Amino acid sequence: MALATTKTKKRYNILALIFGTVVINYLDRTNISVAASAIRESLELSTVQMGLIFSSFGVAYAALQIPGGIIVDKVRLRFLYAFMLFLWSVATLFQGFVNSFKILLGLRASIGVFEAPSYPANNAIVTKWFPETERASAIAIYTSGQFIGLAFLFPVLTLIQDKVGWRGLLIISGVIGIIWAVVWYAFYRDPDQHKTVSEQELTLIRDGGGFVNKSTVIRKKVKFNWNDFYEAFKHRKLWGIYLGQFCLGSVSIFFLTWFPTYLVEYRGLDFIKSGFLASIPFLAAFIGVLLAGFTSDYLIKIGRTAEFARKTPVLIGLLLSTFIIGANFTDSVFFIILFLTIAFFGNGLASITWVFVSLIAPKRIIGLVGGVFNLIGGLSAVIVPSVIGILVEGGDFSPALYFIGILTSIGFLSFLLVVGKVERIELDKPNNLEKIDLENNDN
Repeated sequence: MALATTKTKKRYNILALIFGTVVINYLDRTNISVAASAIRESLELSTVQMGLIFSSFGVAYAALQIPGGIIVDKVRLRFLYAFMLFLWSVATLFQGFVNSFKILLGLRASIGVFEAPSYPANNAIVTKWFPETERASAIAIYTSGQFIGLAFLFPVLTLIQDKVGWRGLLIISGVIGIIWAVVWYAFYRDPDQHKTVSEQELTLIRDGGGFVNKSTVIRKKVKFNWNDFYEAFKHRKLWGIYLGQFCLGSVSIFFLTWFPTYLVEYRGLDFIKSGFLASIPFLAAFIGVLLAGFTSDYLIKIGRTAEFARKTPVLIGLLLSTFIIGANFTDSVFFIILFLTIAFFGNGLASITWVFVSLIAPKRIIGLVGGVFNLIGGLSAVIVPSVIGILVEGGDFSPALYFIGILTSIGFLSFLLVVGKVERIELDKPNNLEKIDLENNDN
């Protein structure tokens, strides 16, 4: 393949594609939270049923994380991501036509199925395209898509629903995703398949610890290896990031599911006003995740240890997330939004946790470890919405906020005490991985 002779920065184009995909991903995860009150009224659902609908996504999403991570290691990401995008967007669109609890439950679960490989795929793409010194920033930028996208989308989604109803909102969301699936397939390539990337950029990526596999390695068809599966579970530092990710997810899941309902039904805010106020914590989270990513990479560049540079934003962020409990002690809309904004800023600050997968996971099973990481983190999307639905059934939301605050404290302790030194786990090479001199085997 002919490569560009001038220095390029194609990795940033790829990052822009991931950013856009994350925005679409979270649009389709959270549009139902904006529509929740209207759906409950239209389909005559209880808070427990609504909690089950919220959780159905998480059940399917979590259950498919390990298979999704394995698929990411085996399938070309250009095709895989376009295929996933198309299917979850079609499921989103079909939600606009449902008339029963069971069908809506099934469609929400199907979105979880098709989105399952998305974050392992995001991490694998960044690991392929970015040197380690830029990786936390890259992860922060694409992760910020879930926050900045929703910060602006919450008011827009609220206005769309006000004009065309909850059904129209879900149909429009699905159409947007289908269009983006075409965009992804048209423009994404792995580094070794990109026609306009320069040799200088490939060298920068490779020398910096990125994976430009075809330039150095050809893999035979690799059968699934149960020893690799065991490796994803036997290391303490991996369990540290798994548990920490579950606890971190509790705050995110509250904001992605019950937050608008909390403002409207439990704090008495006007529906349109709640859409604009809901955007404030998402803007704070956006600032938090970018601050964490760029600060973490800066600390690495000035010589601080990976443990200090990567852990510090996460630990500070998890501590700030406990401020969510403060909303239980005030009836002032200003202070409610303030406490929730501080908590979600902290959640954003801590949301570079995927960098630990990138830096700790064994190279040949990075997709599998990413799948396990997202599986255990995704269990928060199964447990938290349903638990909140049960806790608030009596009309008091304060136990739900205490529940989230306790989980974030546990996450802080997990990253502080369990993860240990941030360094890659090395595995023995399997017999079916061969290094080949491409120049001598090029026909």
